Amino acid sequence: MAFKVHVGPPQIAIHEGQTVLVSMPDGQITWPSEKGLYFLDTRMVSNWAIYANGEPWELLNGGPINYHAARIFLTNKSILTEDGLIAPRTIGLTISRSITGGLHEDLDITNNSMKPVRFQLEVAPRCDFADIFEVKSGHIVRRGQITTEWSQRRQRLRTAYSNRDFHRSVTITVSRATSKAASANGRLSFEVALQPREAWHACLLYLLEDGEQRFHAPHDCVGEGRRSRYSLTTTEWLKTVVKIETSNEEFYRLFRQALEDMAALRLPIRGTGHTIFLPAAGLPWFVAPFGRDSLIVSLQNVLVYPEFARGALEILGSLQAKDDDPYRDAEPGKILHELRYGELAHFKLIPHTPYYGTADATPLYLITLHAAWRATGDKALLERHLPTAEGCLAWIDKYGDRDGDGFQEYQTRSSAGYENMGWKDSGDAVMYPDGSLVKGPKALCELQGYVYNAWVRMAEAFDALGKPDRAKDLRAKAAALFERFNEAFWDEELGFYVYALDGNKNKVLTVASNAGHCLWCGIVPRARAKRVVDRLMASDMWTGWGIRTLSADHRAFNPYNYQTGSVWPHDNAIIAMGFKYYGFGAEAARVAHDVSVAASHFLLNQLPELYTAAERTESNFPVQYIGANVPQAWAAGSVFMLTQALLGFQPDAPRNKLYVDPALPYWLPDLTVRDLRIGKHRLDIRFWTEGDATAFEVIKGDPKLVERCDIASKAAQLLPILQ
Repeated sequence: MAFKVHVGPPQIAIHEGQTVLVSMPDGQITWPSEKGLYFLDTRMVSNWAIYANGEPWELLNGGPINYHAARIFLTNKSILTEDGLIAPRTIGLTISRSITGGLHEDLDITNNSMKPVRFQLEVAPRCDFADIFEVKSGHIVRRGQITTEWSQRRQRLRTAYSNRDFHRSVTITVSRATSKAASANGRLSFEVALQPREAWHACLLYLLEDGEQRFHAPHDCVGEGRRSRYSLTTTEWLKTVVKIETSNEEFYRLFRQALEDMAALRLPIRGTGHTIFLPAAGLPWFVAPFGRDSLIVSLQNVLVYPEFARGALEILGSLQAKDDDPYRDAEPGKILHELRYGELAHFKLIPHTPYYGTADATPLYLITLHAAWRATGDKALLERHLPTAEGCLAWIDKYGDRDGDGFQEYQTRSSAGYENMGWKDSGDAVMYPDGSLVKGPKALCELQGYVYNAWVRMAEAFDALGKPDRAKDLRAKAAALFERFNEAFWDEELGFYVYALDGNKNKVLTVASNAGHCLWCGIVPRARAKRVVDRLMASDMWTGWGIRTLSADHRAFNPYNYQTGSVWPHDNAIIAMGFKYYGFGAEAARVAHDVSVAASHFLLNQLPELYTAAERTESNFPVQYIGANVPQAWAAGSVFMLTQALLGFQPDAPRNKLYVDPALPYWLPDLTVRDLRIGKHRLDIRFWTEGDATAFEVIKGDPKLVERCDIASKAAQLLPILQ
């Protein structure tokens, strides 16, 4: 059995929607720390402790039951009372928590001794109402007023925060308690008197308010008979998605866990008139709408759950920039980077209202629109989002190409903007070979690929919409970009595509994983593809757990850093898909194998956002990146894209076709895909190896829909991006 790696510092994190609780393993919320109960980007509870006559409890065990609930088991230390000493480990305390909007908290105490006991149980919550950005920075500024009031009759403790027209409040109501609560100094106090084997119980219901809406706690105790609304909707959701069966138990668990992660990260967006689920980026810090993340996750899920793409296209389209706003890095037609709801965003102290500091979300919107149409066959989807698509195309021409040289560049115009606006958006992500930072406008290699890909895809979409002139124009622009890119970004001495062009149009001769995205986009000539694949699989880029973000030979390489040497599952999945498109199925399978083996070492077979680039040895296991989000949407979604690469799935629902090019590796000798949707059709397909070949059989649905077709040799039929 694989050694299991725990990601991050010891903690318990549960959530539902935009309510997130992060505590210590014993259920406490320590201060100062990043722990807390968060709601709409505000930390509602910043400290939570529980005592017996002033003594803390001792942890036995604790953890999440599922994504929205947790249970912690504690016992007492020695407790001095007026009746005498209560011996240690004779009293049990169980804390059970569940989130569905608000938080339900159960406190259950049992007297396991042979004597009566009597003591004061104190629950000490504290609320700082800090903005999530300030919590992460460690610099918290109190701008408003906090008030607390207690109602003995209603057994209700309300703490409220007001700063002009910004309001947040948390109301804790004691319910179904064995004994009444009293309150002083913001604490809740209960007298607990128990005979031997007797039990005591109280529910604490946390009502969360943002000044407009009230998010009530579930009334049922955790695990009490009826299943929660969240649990029921998750179960129903899991019935609608693609499932697999395989004799490889580790891969099955990985796929199943990825589905569970995606279920957990569904983010309901309010104010749209109907419920739309957008994939949240990750827990605990990125439970918010993100442009790039939502679109890449939608692409990963386009065959597993195409409704993510529908939701992302609708929500992001509704928030497409209309005006030129330098502070928010917004220009007409641009797709957002991030939308936040906290105090800093409310008063525009940060530009996330929304913030548009991303160079790739706009072409990715077009790619997602086309991919969703190809998967669903829904022409109305193209028609509905055509105005947004036209805005994206106009932005690419007018603002994406900042200096008219035919390439996409980015540079922040905001005093609070991001230096880097590709998926590697940390401040030190883009460096010259000597380790110095690239400043000024940057033209990343993958940005050119995304735009090329978007133009060719949208050309096919315009053909379907009866607009041949628009299609012809986009194909001509794509062909010209293909030539320009391969002349300007290829370096023969390096034998690879350069990371970027700097503001002076000099090549940034750094070897990074970004060039692998160019394979996925189809902007690499076939004659050059093998050199790109070989370079990505060379020892300085390959860890044995996946492809590094940055070459180990680079002066600034750090295997433990965020984006200058680590391994990102979503990055590897995109690269593996690119390998498959160019006929390098064995290399794609190797990426899938080593990333899935890495996943087998993480708790629950759950892929984190990233892990370090420590070299793999026979006795080794992947090394965690401490700050990684788990669960994380595009890490989970990478499992689906890797599966798609192994099976060579390419949907063409407008023509009622699913093309397959399966090549199962030795470690995955059989795979059955169930409930695969192609347009209005559903399919079950079984794949298995026969010697070096992979056979398949449609076991449910119309076999005529499925056609074997070699992606590499018949790309013009399957992939407009590779024509």
